[in-house]
Amino acid sequence: MNFTLTTPALLFPAISLLLLAYTNRYLTIAGLIRNLFSENEDNKNRIYTKQIANLRKRINIIKNMQILGVMSFFCCVLTMMLLFFGLPLAGEIIFGVSLALLLLSLGLSIYEITISVGALNILLDSCCKD
Repeated sequence: MNFTLTTPALLFPAISLLLLAYTNRYLTIAGLIRNLFSENEDNKNRIYTKQIANLRKRINIIKNMQILGVMSFFCCVLTMMLLFFGLPLAGEIIFGVSLALLLLSLGLSIYEITISVGALNILLDSCCKD
């Protein structure tokens, strides 16, 4: 395989867009938590408490997704520096670490999506009891 500076550079747009999507999810959930918290203060409701617990879990997962994504981006830049300084073997190893971190971040994203479905099910169960 021909490993050059352009190889890790290919991940830059993907990781940047992924981090933007993660940030949007974070901001949306933070807004939901604020709204649910204020509604729960006015009307102590068990459903709000369940929703807030679900959102707390999701916000922590998104935090970890963001950390792994930033670490992946960091390793991509480090790979480029190592290649620039003539250390291709070290660059290839760090690039492998970068890919692994990105894979972990995507795995957490899948997990967070499944939890978000759980949040919707809590809401649907509360309004549509059979």
